[in-house]
Amino acid sequence: MTISILRSESNTAQTYTLDVQEETLLHVLTEIKETQDSTLTFTAGCRASVCGTCAVRVNGKEELACAYKVQDGDVIEPLQYHPVLRDLKVDKNKAKETLEKSTTWLHSFTEASPTHQDEKLTERQTDCILCDSCYSACPVYAVNPEFLGPFALTRAYRYSVDKREENVKEIIDNVQTNGVWDCTLCGECTLACPKGIDPKMDITMLRGESLRQGYTDPNFANQSFGTPDFGFDPNSGF
Repeated sequence: MTISILRSESNTAQTYTLDVQEETLLHVLTEIKETQDSTLTFTAGCRASVCGTCAVRVNGKEELACAYKVQDGDVIEPLQYHPVLRDLKVDKNKAKETLEKSTTWLHSFTEASPTHQDEKLTERQTDCILCDSCYSACPVYAVNPEFLGPFALTRAYRYSVDKREENVKEIIDNVQTNGVWDCTLCGECTLACPKGIDPKMDITMLRGESLRQGYTDPNFANQSFGTPDFGFDPNSGF
């Protein structure tokens, strides 16, 4: 079996040959480092799909190295839109800064007794393991590196529906710029999430709450609705 890994120093893919079958990518990376190339750099943590540390791209798709079973010919790369520290190891600090910009926490706490149904509203969102796969899969970052991103917006939704939050408007206010209206709703983040979280739906719900708070989609002002061009101003008279 051969796999290719993008090396940061040369910015080219290096091919490795191994005698393995039905092994996880993390196992294979560890074997390469131990037996073939001690300079290969990657990150790992729990080895049980809990910490999200080992997320990489395999054949253009985000995967957890500890869960993905290697196939012959796989091409392994670091996550997109993250500064590469070395090889498959990236800096995730900027992604975490989006949480601060979107202020995704309880702003004005009040006593409340959430029901089981209330807890179900955000049960899946709290399963996030901080792997950053959704950020890497998001095409908006290719044109807008200041986009808050799927992870931060999912967290914003999680707290906007929390019964303990008295000031939902402040959360909504803070996700308008480079936020809910910049998302293309392509769903790539939803497909990439290893925990089945659906940021696309969460962002859609945030848009609905934004409308209720008095906001409108700023993109509407720039849209054309197919008005025919007759070569004259129909309002100018004859």
